[in-house]
Order: sequence, then structure tokens, then C-alpha cells
Amino acid sequence: MKLGRLNHVGVATPSIAKSLELYRTLFGAEPHGPAFDLPAQGVRVCFVDAPNSQIELIEPLGRDSPIGKFLQKNPLGGQHHVCFEVPDIEAARAEFEGKGARILGPTRIGAHGTPIFFVHPKDMGGVLTEIMETPQGAN
Repeated sequence: MKLGRLNHVGVATPSIAKSLELYRTLFGAEPHGPAFDLPAQGVRVCFVDAPNSQIELIEPLGRDSPIGKFLQKNPLGGQHHVCFEVPDIEAARAEFEGKGARILGPTRIGAHGTPIFFVHPKDMGGVLTEIMETPQGAN
């Protein structure tokens, strides 16, 4: 398996609205679409387009959100993860596991509507890494 396309950089934020204002003011950027909830993952997300990728703004949905712990340590927010595409999520998962990488939880459907999984940061040089099956069509 080779490194696939960088799909997005996940940025945790206590407020998507405030983060969007920052991206508008500093970069003239607009959201890709409206923010939406992913209750199964405990987050609200909104994508901002960049010429070669996207920024995924991630806000906690409630007190038990996994992003909540990150924001406790980083109250202003910050880079949470990077996401790379693969053509076949199950083959990628098997290859990562075969090489001893720890997968965090089951494969599930991510914000782009495609299967994803996360690789433990201790097995990725300190970076939480999302692996995502390449979306069909535009993302």
C-alpha cells in the first residue's frame, strides 16, 4: 500500500462558527456546505475547501464527545488529525493490522459518507491518522 491523497486536516474547535469567521477573515475561505452533526461520533463538522484538500472543523456534540478531551488540553482547539485516502478500506485495515499498527475502534462511516478508521498516534509518529476510502465523485 502506498500513501494516498491527503483528504483533509481535522481541526478541533470549541466553536465552528468562530472558526469559520477566522477562516473567512484571514483566508477569504467559505464553508464547503453547512455544518452537520455526526451523533455516532459525538461531533459536529464543517468542511472548508482549500485548493488541494480540505479543513475539517470538528466541534463536540455534548459532554461525552471524544473531541471534548482534546479541547480540555487545548482550549482554543488545534490540529486533531490528518486523513489519507485509500482505494479499499478493508484491505488497508488488514495491512495496517498485519504490520502491527493499532486501530482505534471499528471501521465506520465518516463525515464524507465513506468508510473510515483511525490509527493510534503512537504508531504514526505522534499523529492521529484517519484512513478513509476514496469517495466516489466529488467530496
